[in-house]
Amino acid sequence: MTTMKSSHTFTILFWINASRASYGKADLFARITVNSKRVNLSLKRKIPIELWDVISKRVIGRSSFAKQVNHQIDSVQARLIQIYHDLRFKDELITAQLIKSLYYGEDDNSKTLSEILAYHNKKIEQTLAVGTIRNFGITEKYINRFLNQKLKTTDIFLKQLNYKFITDFEIFLIQYYPKGHHKAMSHNTVMKHLQRLRKIVTLAYHMEWLDKDPFIRWKPSFEQRQCEFLSDHELSNLETYKFPIERLDRVRDLFVFSCYTGISYADIIKLTANNISIEIDGSKWIISQRQKTKTPIKIPLLENAENIIKKYHDHPITIVSESLLPVITNEKLNLYLKEIADAVGIRKNLTFHMARHTFATTVTLSNGVPIETVSKLLGHTKLATTQIYARVLDHKVSHDMQLLRNRLSNR
Repeated sequence: MTTMKSSHTFTILFWINASRASYGKADLFARITVNSKRVNLSLKRKIPIELWDVISKRVIGRSSFAKQVNHQIDSVQARLIQIYHDLRFKDELITAQLIKSLYYGEDDNSKTLSEILAYHNKKIEQTLAVGTIRNFGITEKYINRFLNQKLKTTDIFLKQLNYKFITDFEIFLIQYYPKGHHKAMSHNTVMKHLQRLRKIVTLAYHMEWLDKDPFIRWKPSFEQRQCEFLSDHELSNLETYKFPIERLDRVRDLFVFSCYTGISYADIIKLTANNISIEIDGSKWIISQRQKTKTPIKIPLLENAENIIKKYHDHPITIVSESLLPVITNEKLNLYLKEIADAVGIRKNLTFHMARHTFATTVTLSNGVPIETVSKLLGHTKLATTQIYARVLDHKVSHDMQLLRNRLSNR
């Protein structure tokens, strides 16, 4: 465990609130001060004002009352000092409020950041997609590194979370260089980590582990990025290219299948023959559910996608796995896509997710499919999500404007 380098100023002062005395008696308090921040602790005693010595901070005299109160003061002082030293030994961030809470036996209810992280992990393990759970795990690693490297501790109490903690964590992420990367995180990646932390902290707030939400003034800011997609020409070249290596041929087919269905890699590898259905229009549809959002998928099969299904109907891999298409790991998939891009002459960073963008932009929207229909085909719950994918190409804008010119000239 890392030793905390910062030192604390810690004092205990016993006093009576003479300004609010009643019938010559005043309430007895202990004042705890840590780094100029102080809290008062009531000893639940009333002391006659004339018996209180403001110099020694004790009750004057040898009466049984005086001995009893002074013994209580000594006990409280010893207990507070012990709590302070225990916290220093544990390398925890010390506040006057924390010492007061521990004195009152509130430590069982003083939840920590690590406790809400553990609870959140348990909560999402059966409800979120594997990729989303993995992303939360990455964020948690950065939180722990921040605690270790910047705060010199392994954990903090949730009540210590504030706006400064958030901004300091943001600065830490901006300046952090992930292992194996030649540059720091992008702005949007930093925002994603902070959004995940916010979801975790909001859970603690709703469970009343926190009195106030430290993120209430924090607003995320994302830089607009244009996601790449394949043009008509690039997609056609990819479809018709003859690969001499069978594994590249299979990966190309999976990618093209996604270009004509909009289905993600995680959902494609789960498809079986049972997911193909003949619908009321007499054509074949894929009926499934998105792993990420659990929303239903209902997609009419275009001829290009249907031909790929037919190609692998009796393939050894699909027969053994009983899958609709040959299954491959995500790591190998994206690795082979780099080889495919080089072979076909595609100079874009070809990733499998680009297929969904291609479906949204090149295959559907550019051919006049309304964005509401595209949103449903992609399995999005909000139209705003689809708008990130959907960019209308220049030739579609030109075509639509020509139609408008024709209508206006015919009036």
